[in-house]
This record gives sequence, C-alpha cells and structure tokens, in this order.
Amino acid sequence: MKWTKLIAVCLLGVCCIVHFSDAADAAAEAEPAKVKVMILDGQMKYKGHKWDETTPVMKQILDETGRFQVEVVTSPKRGEPNEDFQPDFSKYDVIVMNYEGDDWPEKTQKALETYMAGGGGLVIVHAADNAFGTWQQWNEMIGFGGWGGRTEASGPMIWWQDGKIFRDTETKGKGGTHGQNADFLVTTRDPKHPIMKGLPEKWMHAKDELYSKMRGPGKNMHVLATGWQSPDQRGTGKDEICLFTVTYGKGRVFHTTFGHDTKSISCVGFIVTFQRGTEWAATGKVTLTEVPEDFPTETQTSSR
Repeated sequence: MKWTKLIAVCLLGVCCIVHFSDAADAAAEAEPAKVKVMILDGQMKYKGHKWDETTPVMKQILDETGRFQVEVVTSPKRGEPNEDFQPDFSKYDVIVMNYEGDDWPEKTQKALETYMAGGGGLVIVHAADNAFGTWQQWNEMIGFGGWGGRTEASGPMIWWQDGKIFRDTETKGKGGTHGQNADFLVTTRDPKHPIMKGLPEKWMHAKDELYSKMRGPGKNMHVLATGWQSPDQRGTGKDEICLFTVTYGKGRVFHTTFGHDTKSISCVGFIVTFQRGTEWAATGKVTLTEVPEDFPTETQTSSR
C-alpha cells in the first residue's frame, strides 16, 4: 500500500488537496547529487604522455557511470604566460590532474593548498606525479613522485616490503624510473578499503609503465595495491606502490600511477579503480561497488 501526503493549498480562496507520493519523495532523496569533477590538463613534458588523447577517455570513463558531472580545464601551452591561470577549484568536489608541465603562479598553488586543506578532493593520474618537483605542499599532497628534479632532498625512495611501506633513506640519486611498457601483476593490499572492495587479490593490469624509485615525503599514505615487474623487463623486482590514498588536511587524495596512454586507461582495472577513486576522493565513500564480469584475473588482462 502506498502512502501519500495530503496538503491543503489555498488558491484565490479555493482550497485544494494536493497529493504527494512518499515513494516519489524517497526516490528523489535517494538519488545522490552528481559529483562535480574538474579534469585539469594542457601540458605534458614527455611527448609520450598525450593529454589531449587521454583526457577525453578519462571523461568518458567518468561520464558513463552517471555519477559525475565533468568539466575539462586546460592550461596555457608550455612556455606561454600563465600568470592569469587561476582555476576556481572551489566549484568542484574533486580535481583530476592530467598535467605535467610548467610551474603554476604562487597564487594558483596557494588556491589548491587552501582547497585541499579545507576538504577538497584530488586524483593524481600517472605523469601528474612528475609535476611540480620543488613545490613542497604538492609533494605532501601526492605522497611521492618521480622526475621533476626529485632527489634524496625530496624524500626517501618508497616501495612496499614485508607488508608495509618501506622508506629507503640511504640511497642517493634521482627519483623516478620504470621498466618496459608491458602487462604486469597487481596485488591488492587493502581489500576492505571502499576503492578495492570486491576486487581480486591479484589481477593483471594491461600494458603500462610501472613507476619505481619514487621519492617524496610519504606522509599519511595508505597503500591500496602494488605492482610487480621482472628485472627481465627492466623492472625492479620489488613490490612497487601503484594505488594509494593520502590525507592532506581535511582533503582526500587518490593516487594511481597507472595511465601512460589510452591503451593503459582502457584496462578494466584502471577504469574501475579510477571511477571508485574519484568518487572516494570527492565524498569519502564509494557507491560504484559493482565488480564487472570482465574485470582482469590473475592470469589475464581485460580491456575495453
């Protein structure tokens, strides 16, 4: 039996009874507001990182869920004046960084710091962790990074060892390298986290760069998954951290080192963790809990 609300409404002296369905009200209340997403792109230092190709695919991946409202903000080209580049971060629930380019003006850096400290969301995709090597607060937000002038002064090299984060404070030298662009095995390290819940313990990620020798402050990092690549493929043979979260003030960061190119981000493993990670960074929760039938297995990659 459906219950309805009866409300008396007086119009020009005539009283009318208006019926409202509780069921309709409940359905409206249950429908969450769309998560407002900014994908920020426009520059990559390495020609193999083609933001103009990967951004449309990232947008499509988010759009297809119906959970997100996505806008793309593109910076000036490399080397062009960017003093007036001041995105309004406050309009969005989460910022997806697909950018590895010129340093921003200080006022833009401060705006992102304020946004994150106050509870904003941030998603770091692949080469975005190469950006802003000397911006200390950025390095705090992203946990670790590579290239961009990073050395031991930027922080220790960080990987996963003996069931926990390992920080190598002894090794000196530049941060950031990777093996062959190839399929590699991913191991879930926190199956209870909303981003990873229900996913296989081990699964194959389709052809990508597995970042290693990453450096940074490594504060407030929570590891979700690691990747492994054989030295035969120029890998380190270590469990490299590839999916993790960072807490920065009241803000939430989801960091994925996956996503070298359109082939990499077409992996179903990337798609699912990117969708979930973006929602989590924005809201602290994940409603996109379905595990698709075509999710990769321990022995087989899967792409769309």
